[in-house]
Amino acid sequence: MNTLDHFDYAILGALQVDGTLSVAELAQKVGLSSTPCWKRLKRLEDEGYLERRVAIINRRKAGLPVTVFVSVRTSQHDDKWLERFAQAVEALPEVQEFHRMSGDIDYLLKVVTTDIEGYDRFYKKLIKVAQLSGVSSAFSMEQIKYTTALPLHLVAHGTAI
Repeated sequence: MNTLDHFDYAILGALQVDGTLSVAELAQKVGLSSTPCWKRLKRLEDEGYLERRVAIINRRKAGLPVTVFVSVRTSQHDDKWLERFAQAVEALPEVQEFHRMSGDIDYLLKVVTTDIEGYDRFYKKLIKVAQLSGVSSAFSMEQIKYTTALPLHLVAHGTAI
């Protein structure tokens, strides 16, 4: 159970919009002085609420315009197989997200790459890492919404962020 108050949620909300804010800027945005803001920020980091601060790169400008959602099915469902498969997938830099699913699909991967040929190279690496019973790929035609911001207002208990 989290014990965050409205200042903590305000700090998290401000940082997910701009992770480059200085402590002084952050304190001003959330209505605290610098020292209490810094202490809260340190606690949020220490308790794992803030995992890391990163730059978000424009994937198209960086030469990675293709997004593919890859559905994987397997007949293997033991812990040892999953551990090996997870390690292998984590080592594939094209994979941005990796989920174990319920329903008809066992695993779902979000992959970014350069083009169709780049995806084909990825696919050939993927099918070598584990015994799979099916791989299905869906190419994203257009990204309509993208955000890394969590909807903190859903858990902030009426706190304005």
